[in-house]
Amino acid sequence: MAATRLDGRVERGNQTRRLVLDRAARIASVEGLEGLSLGRLAKELELSKSGVFTLFGSKEELQLATVEAARTIFTEHVVRPALEAPAGLVRIVRLCDRWLAYSEERVFPGGCFFFSVAAEFDARRGRVHDSIVQARTAWSAFVTRTLEEALDSGELAEDTDIPQLAFEVMALLEAANADSLLLDEEQPAGVGPYRRARRAILGRLAGAAADPSALPAAAD
Repeated sequence: MAATRLDGRVERGNQTRRLVLDRAARIASVEGLEGLSLGRLAKELELSKSGVFTLFGSKEELQLATVEAARTIFTEHVVRPALEAPAGLVRIVRLCDRWLAYSEERVFPGGCFFFSVAAEFDARRGRVHDSIVQARTAWSAFVTRTLEEALDSGELAEDTDIPQLAFEVMALLEAANADSLLLDEEQPAGVGPYRRARRAILGRLAGAAADPSALPAAAD
């Protein structure tokens, strides 16, 4: 009986933690990680401040946990769907499409969570900065590895500069996210930042592909 009560308290604590971190990630994507406070989250979610403090202990711990929660959400929306596609050009395109959808559909209301918090902490030092760097490094490594798989399978030309191509693909994704947030205006069909980014990425991949016909059409 005691074990059952303990398990119930642990599960309620876990549910509360997930609830707090979901709200924290949404706030941070718009206002930054410095916009978070234990008191604010407790008030908005109608929780006790002492209970929220017990879960995290400090603002820095809350910020670190928020970055990790955002990584999990990003993986679910971008990385896992891409891994369902076969390795090679198909997976690269799926990865880019999922990233663009993640931003355009506002999984986080401020667009890409990591684009937002990286700008906030890029010139700072400390544990939160380091956690954002780790997330960025892991994402860059995944993009690079996905491109290397296409190279190894012969779908990209042998002389393809993979680090350069990864950099350009990531830059185009982030440019679409930034323009959509900053301009926030209606665009004629087919010429919005997300469609422009997709065309540019497909064009760049076509230029590096051993067989460009293996790529989907640019206009869709």
